[in-house]
Amino acid sequence: MPSSKVFGKGCLISHLILPVDLTQFVSFPTHSKGHILDLVCCSGISPCNFNSLELSISDHKIILFDITVPVSKSAVEHSISFWNIKNLNISELNSLVTSSDFLSCPSSSTADLVNHYNDCLSHVLDTLAPWKTRTVSFVHSVPWYTSELRQLKTQGRQLERLCSKTGLTVHKQMYSDHLTHYKNALNAAKSSYYSNIINSGQNNTRTLFSTVNKLLKPTETIASHITPTAFLEYFTSKIANIHYHLSTSPSASKDSPLWNTLGLSLSTTLSTFKPTSVTHIAELISRSKSSTCSLDPLPTTLVKACLPSLAPSIMTIINSSLSTATVPLLLKIASITLILKKPGADPSDLNNYRPISNLPFISKILEQTVASQLQALQAHLDRNDLYEPLQSGFCPKHSTETALIRITNDLLLAVDSGLLTI
Repeated sequence: MPSSKVFGKGCLISHLILPVDLTQFVSFPTHSKGHILDLVCCSGISPCNFNSLELSISDHKIILFDITVPVSKSAVEHSISFWNIKNLNISELNSLVTSSDFLSCPSSSTADLVNHYNDCLSHVLDTLAPWKTRTVSFVHSVPWYTSELRQLKTQGRQLERLCSKTGLTVHKQMYSDHLTHYKNALNAAKSSYYSNIINSGQNNTRTLFSTVNKLLKPTETIASHITPTAFLEYFTSKIANIHYHLSTSPSASKDSPLWNTLGLSLSTTLSTFKPTSVTHIAELISRSKSSTCSLDPLPTTLVKACLPSLAPSIMTIINSSLSTATVPLLLKIASITLILKKPGADPSDLNNYRPISNLPFISKILEQTVASQLQALQAHLDRNDLYEPLQSGFCPKHSTETALIRITNDLLLAVDSGLLTI
């Protein structure tokens, strides 16, 4: 068949390859009689450098070409360091904490107490679960990938090998049907997982927002050329700039305080903090989340497990801080995590990042202790109506949801009254 007639508009081969989105790349004769009888059809890739080579054993030619095939990325190896606390014996940990000189500290300063607490717990943890470093290849597994899906994947690999080995039509059909079943199972597992989260969190706006945010928000990455030192210098200069503008701003108003303007007298004062008790510290720790800061000498879950042994020492640190009105430097140092303020923002611009600090666990207990003693002052503010009536932030039983409800209600009332709202 002449080459000019092989791929005419009415050609049968054209009708076969066009519906499946295939492209034919051979444009030179592949037969000794000058016809195009051997084809190279591809979809999504473009071969190049075509050439042909004659064979003495056949009247057809060998077609040679180059093609670029993407190679799957190999897992990147990382070195990780960790304490193996999964098999840690809690009873042995309690006995070590109790038998050591953990409760006795020769110094009475708050900073020395915190140092002694961290050193003793670090030593105990290193004794039971030594610090290990391993080189691993991270494989990120999604939470909805179940053991049933892993089994289906294993079966698919077995069918693939069987299909390649025998080449039988029945095995090819079995492999094709299994791929379809595996794909449907993946979609069903993913839909079921997120549907259960959304249905179970109907009354929890934080859970719903977090779930939708994970599904829709693009992955945030920090530009590789930005170093921690660059972040530190940027935010340090930013804070210094704020301090400068505050110091050069006009002096604060010399008007009388609000309570004096309203003719009220202070019925509640707070001049000193009261020492707390072991029972109160234990209650605060039990109610706290089990999240751990990387600066903690002991994970929070283990602190809760050894609470009877650790509560007295934590109480001593808290009371020392309250009585001296000081917060040690170790309790002010935080682990900083940077996130982009808006999805899709330029990651190379430092102004687009928001720092999130994670303080040590004892710092959070100290904050909760102070907050509990401020409740008397808060009751005084409530009793005398000294709160801003439209304030929703930092108010009990208030949130952005209550603020939106108030705005919506005001808009509806204005519409009912025939007023214009801008």
